[in-house]
Amino acid sequence: MANGDASGSDIQAVHRVGQICALFGPETGELTAADLAERLGLNRTTAYRYCVSLVTAGILERGHRRGTFALGGLMVQLGIHALGRRRVVKIAPPYLAELRASVRATTVLAVWGARGPVVALVNEDVSRTVVVTVHVGAQLDLDSAQLRVFLACQDDQVFERITDGMPEDRRAELADDVHLARHNGYSVVSHSGGLFAAAAPVFDEYGICATVALLGAHQPVDLSAGSPVLTGLLGTASTLTARIRTSNPAQVP
Repeated sequence: MANGDASGSDIQAVHRVGQICALFGPETGELTAADLAERLGLNRTTAYRYCVSLVTAGILERGHRRGTFALGGLMVQLGIHALGRRRVVKIAPPYLAELRASVRATTVLAVWGARGPVVALVNEDVSRTVVVTVHVGAQLDLDSAQLRVFLACQDDQVFERITDGMPEDRRAELADDVHLARHNGYSVVSHSGGLFAAAAPVFDEYGICATVALLGAHQPVDLSAGSPVLTGLLGTASTLTARIRTSNPAQVP
């Protein structure tokens, strides 16, 4: 019984470390122990002890502001290694650049992270007055075209996990959007301020490995089926898929 309790406690601690690390992102570079306690439902003493232990392990480090913590050197090292193992991240840059130039929209490559799509590469379109962009490392939310495409290409268990606890009407709306993305082979989403995102899947030998997306302003972009913009997006995704499936992982530059 004692061994079983210890094992359960260890698993819970690992789960908690994952929760703590997941709180950090492009918009949340530093957090206090009080912040962690509030967001994870811990008491402040427990949160602080986790932070101190994670600093010792290199998972966190002291932040620039007094009393704050940030992701540490070990996470940087592991993150770079994990991203570098994705063949699509190594192969995609020239294709993103070519697509951006041809359609005059910011191009984005996203890969699946712990809780959904994460931005891995961005090639900004600076030819227009307003530059529409997103930060590398950003966790894309439930309103993103990329999420819809990823869910359309994965089994229903992933959808159930992502939508767990979501209000039923919002869940049904997302399910309809995912079904449409599965039927069309791409997703187009309108955002506030007249902005849009369009995304298409990239596959390796195991299934979907990334999405290619366009970010921009609606006017004067034609996003109808068969339009040059969508044709370019789908062509780039298809070309990347073919390149990845025929590449030797050891030979990818």
